[in-house]
Order: sequence, then C-alpha cells, then structure tokens
Amino acid sequence: QVQLVESGGGLVQPGGSLRLSCAASGSIFSISVMGWYRQIPGNEREWVASIFSDGLTNLADAVKGRFTISRDNAKNTVYLQMNSLKPEDTAVYYCYANLRSRPVSGAMNYWGQGTQVTVSS
Repeated sequence: QVQLVESGGGLVQPGGSLRLSCAASGSIFSISVMGWYRQIPGNEREWVASIFSDGLTNLADAVKGRFTISRDNAKNTVYLQMNSLKPEDTAVYYCYANLRSRPVSGAMNYWGQGTQVTVSS
C-alpha cells in the first residue's frame, strides 16, 4: 500500500506565504512525477504544479512567479512554496505521485487526502 500525507495548509492573509509538504510512504519502487492540484467546492480539480524525478518543473500560469515546487527524492517528499498569496488561491490542495510499487508493476497515480489553504484578511 502507498500513502501520501500532506501538511502545511492553513489560514494566511493576502500577500502572505505558506509551504505545503507531501510525503509518500509504503510500497514504493520509484516515483516519476509528483505534484499538486487544487479544488474549490463546485469546481473541477485544477492542476497547479509538477516536478519530475530529474528536477524538471512545470507550473500553471496562474501561479508562475509566486509558487515554487521542489522535491526531496531521498524522502519521497514534494513541497509547494506559495508566496504572494491571493484570495483566489483559496482551495483544497491535493498532492499526487505517479509511481511504481514494484519493478515489474505499472505506474499508477496516488493522491493525498487534501489540505485546506485559505487566503483571507
């Protein structure tokens, strides 16, 4: 079994910063991609950022210049540093990992339980 556990959400004022963390544990052979989505109630889940095992990153236009994604491969952990936060960044943030549990198994996507980020004065 594989678990992704997120932490770091909370309430912050506009212009503030938060750092989200997501640690993957369990039966893991290799992780190719880790990243973050976010979802506002009633809306579809929106992709935010991704990072590959070689360090290549991609960020959604809405967060470029404000958010940074990073990864510690030794700890199977992905981070999302969020700066200059805006009220429209308010959402539940979900981390994901595309990984193989065994050398011969196919890659699958796993998701965290979500962490609430609220940007409000």
